[in-house]
Amino acid sequence: MEGIEILGNKDTRSGFGEGLAELGAENENVVALCADLTGSLKMNAFQNAFPERFFQVGIAEANMMGMAAGMTIGGKIPFTGTFANFSTGRVYDQIRQSIAYSQKNVKICASHAGLTLGEDGATHQILEDIGMMRMLPNMTVVVPADFNQTKQATKAIASHDGAVYLRFGRPVMPIFIKPNAVFEIGKADVIQEGSDVTIIACGHMVWKSIEAAQTLAAKGVSVELLNMHTIKPIDESAILKSAGKTKCIVTAEEHMANGGLGEAVARVLATNTPCPQEFIAVNDSFGESGKPMDLMEKYGLGASHIHDAALKAIQRKA
Repeated sequence: MEGIEILGNKDTRSGFGEGLAELGAENENVVALCADLTGSLKMNAFQNAFPERFFQVGIAEANMMGMAAGMTIGGKIPFTGTFANFSTGRVYDQIRQSIAYSQKNVKICASHAGLTLGEDGATHQILEDIGMMRMLPNMTVVVPADFNQTKQATKAIASHDGAVYLRFGRPVMPIFIKPNAVFEIGKADVIQEGSDVTIIACGHMVWKSIEAAQTLAAKGVSVELLNMHTIKPIDESAILKSAGKTKCIVTAEEHMANGGLGEAVARVLATNTPCPQEFIAVNDSFGESGKPMDLMEKYGLGASHIHDAALKAIQRKA
């Protein structure tokens, strides 16, 4: 695929850790709270450098959200850290009432999301979190694609005035976003321009979509690929511009089909320019324990599934 250079391999949670540590040095108002998962969230560097601004709350996620909301009143910019399941499902009431409704400037940072959590199994592999968070008023939802973009997003959301849900993961994945790329909330990245089909993806699924686009290119199919790192507010203009060119869409996300990126894109299309759309997502199912990439294949999130969906979307267009 032209223009795609693999710059290394690293997990996205490490991008969060590096970004947070740099923020700590740049802005003394940045504070961090963690629910007994400092190592898993890669928050050690921040903790070691700024112990007076790091708060280990223990296994008390609801309390962490309340503390974070309170800290904003004094002008602090709190970053909370725990697994995605505990960052949303366990504390939804506290987020709704104390953060979103109260319009508090809290950055909810969530690792170990989706099927790629792997062996920890269905109880931890939350697949509903994007939908839960994007339905909240006053909440921005960001799902970066690789290590570099997660680092860039972590730093960018500190300057955003308002609540943010930042979702990232555990597995080591290829790095393909340039380290000096500019991250703009609500602005999709055009990874590749094309004319036959548009693939819109977020998170780990951007790389899977790159792999699918390479296979499709070998068959003469021209793919336009959008990295929709911000799910809310979604980049409507980028969606409509691309749909106007290709006339068909595939969305790809490591999330339930209900409530996620696919439905957000479908709403934009339905209210502006309807066109065929295929959904790559988990189909109303919990996950299970297994190796991350094996689970991605089993639940229909592999590059081959994106490839087949693209051909089907093109056929429907015809």
